[in-house]
Amino acid sequence: MKTVLYPAIDLLGGRAVRLRHGERRTAKMYSEDPPAQARAFVAQGAQALHVVDLDAAFGEARQTAMLAGIVDAAAPIPVQVGGGIRGLEQIESTLEAGAARVILGTAAVERPELAGEAVRRFGPERIACGIDVKEGRAATRGWTDARGPSPERLAALFAGLGVGWLIVTAVARDGTMEGFDLPLLREVALAAPAANLIASGGAGSLSHLRALAAAGVPRLAGAIAGTALYEDRFTIRDAQAALDAAGERAGC
Repeated sequence: MKTVLYPAIDLLGGRAVRLRHGERRTAKMYSEDPPAQARAFVAQGAQALHVVDLDAAFGEARQTAMLAGIVDAAAPIPVQVGGGIRGLEQIESTLEAGAARVILGTAAVERPELAGEAVRRFGPERIACGIDVKEGRAATRGWTDARGPSPERLAALFAGLGVGWLIVTAVARDGTMEGFDLPLLREVALAAPAANLIASGGAGSLSHLRALAAAGVPRLAGAIAGTALYEDRFTIRDAQAALDAAGERAGC
């Protein structure tokens, strides 16, 4: 399976920002024009984008127009969108805005049946569930509450409901550029062997991407990178090449 690099655009107050450990007070602004940032990522060779509406994740108004603008700017590559999506109507409106895939976070952890219903209604390729892990438990509500189930239990639950895409984030590594949590990814893959995994949290160098692709994580379909791209630690083309080469050597 090919592992695709997903450049990240996190929206806060109409700007593209990055957080450290998911904490709002650490927000650092990188672009005042997120659609322009999307166009730049596409021009740099991105094959897909990962967009999160942090305002909605923190319980504030959704940035619907901005999300649609990013999707339009990124065409023709697919854009997966998450952040504060709580129900079927919001899933539908996000897909109608052009998102290729919707990511459920808090709502799916608190109401797993929503994930199953979304898969049945919109199809398994268009729904992903986030497994955001903080101190060994699933974190919700903008990562402010870490009282959910263990990642393995949550992964198995989602898989049993037909969810085919899982986005696994090690919150402690998010924005740190210290490398991916490979043991966490292996645990989730073991618990949900039929699901496609996208790794998030910690990408900081090409060596981190090579280590991820070579780790033998089954069905590793993607790797999200944010801060490292904005800080010019590597280019999108070099990152994708590193994932491709390491994956080929590992026989993925």
